[in-house]
Amino acid sequence: MDLGSRDAFARMGTLGIEEEFYIVDADGRPTSGTDDLVYGRDPPSEVPEGFDHELFKCTIEAQTERIEDPADAEDALSTVRGALVDHAAADGYRIAAAGLHPAAKWRELDHVEKPRYTSQLDRIQYPQHRNTTAGLHVHVGVDDADKAVAVANRLRWHAPVLLALSANSPYWNGFDTGLASARAKVFENLPNTGIPSAFDDFDAFQRYERRMVETGSIADRGELWFDVRPHTGHGTVEVRSPDAQRDPAVTLALVEYVHALVCDYAERYEDGESAPALRRELLDENKWRAIRHGHDAAFVDRSGEETVSLGEVVDRECDRLGVSGIREVYEAESGSERQRRLRVESGLDALCADLILSP
Repeated sequence: MDLGSRDAFARMGTLGIEEEFYIVDADGRPTSGTDDLVYGRDPPSEVPEGFDHELFKCTIEAQTERIEDPADAEDALSTVRGALVDHAAADGYRIAAAGLHPAAKWRELDHVEKPRYTSQLDRIQYPQHRNTTAGLHVHVGVDDADKAVAVANRLRWHAPVLLALSANSPYWNGFDTGLASARAKVFENLPNTGIPSAFDDFDAFQRYERRMVETGSIADRGELWFDVRPHTGHGTVEVRSPDAQRDPAVTLALVEYVHALVCDYAERYEDGESAPALRRELLDENKWRAIRHGHDAAFVDRSGEETVSLGEVVDRECDRLGVSGIREVYEAESGSERQRRLRVESGLDALCADLILSP
């Protein structure tokens, strides 16, 4: 049983970026290309480990190698995205990005035959059968297991903020949901998702992880699909709340923010600072506000007594952490707003074309 260990947490501040994409045809419609791109031929030299399946044959994951210096994140992301786009083009496919593809209708799309996913489909049934979601996952290395758990606990408040900033999935199964991130609502119908409870320390988290595997609740630790978690294999804190993005600048802004948060809370842990407590129900309320309103969301603050707008959070965080990217993301049109505007102004064809990654 592979459960990871304390020893995995050995490096502070490294980065890893995982992005989920849609394989689309020349018209930008989801198509079954995963087998060709994963198994059909050797991976590109820039990504020697290749790309991996997601649940549907029209979805694929690309990830950077471990990034030692955050200043190299832009080059690393560009390399992987470029390699994927070229790799797909060689077989006549294109790559698109959004939290949910507006033209994807799950009943018309094929699931992969990978044993891990067929097992999940059998065990979870309907919620997994319709899971056409695509997200952004950010890993930041932490050099101590208990520190990683403490940092993950504190990042729970920020997960809805990241979701609101990234909201990029208003359409589900062909219609407008009225939500800014329908992906988050579709995905949290799966078990072991959403904002987790806080854990006292690494031993408490590992006992939970082990119990879930030993009781057959999950097949492996990777099926703890929480919005934020300590990753006991990579030795990282992993944030999984954002929607996938077409624009790499938005991805990089979210990565910058997550990295700054992890490093800040790691230092606060070392200084012995106690973390403020907020009921999980209020964190869930904040996530709902992000799902529904995106950039227009306001959140229950960490005191639990007042609300604060996303714009106020962004200003405070940029000043506190010395980051700037999320301010640009907030001030720009959100992904969900852009999708709605394009569909109204120009139709579904234009929207699908807009989601395609540039060569």
